[in-house]
Amino acid sequence: MPSRQESNVMSTLRSHTARALAAGVLSAALLSAGTAGAFAAGQAAVSNPALTRTSTTKAAPSGKSSITIKADRTQVKAGESVTFTGHSKGLKIHTKVTLQHKKDGKWNSLKASTTVKNGSGYTLKAKLNTKGGEQLRVKADKTVSPTVTVTVK
Repeated sequence: MPSRQESNVMSTLRSHTARALAAGVLSAALLSAGTAGAFAAGQAAVSNPALTRTSTTKAAPSGKSSITIKADRTQVKAGESVTFTGHSKGLKIHTKVTLQHKKDGKWNSLKASTTVKNGSGYTLKAKLNTKGGEQLRVKADKTVSPTVTVTVK
């Protein structure tokens, strides 16, 4: 029969093991929920490809990075704001993300920028003033998203 001290040690060990197991199960559940949400968002993006685009560009010899872009509206009046959101893969948190538009065949950076947040997402707002179809993308380091077109009336 174990001594009282050995019994206390075994009881403490079981308690710590149970807590660690519970924390692991909770972590797995939270990760699964996040993955399910990301999968659902990805499925929604597939149903409307004009709103969401993904691009993969080599950022460094060590690996690939990618960034997505989604405009909350595809038609606005001149001077109205559009909110752009997206996620990155392979980019560090706090990496600067800049909105660009295509003018005369060249990509020009606009004054709208933000940084990659925890969870690898970003959100930025921009007022669009030039009437017509604006081709827009975001750029982070050497990684660029495909274009999203917003019609400005």
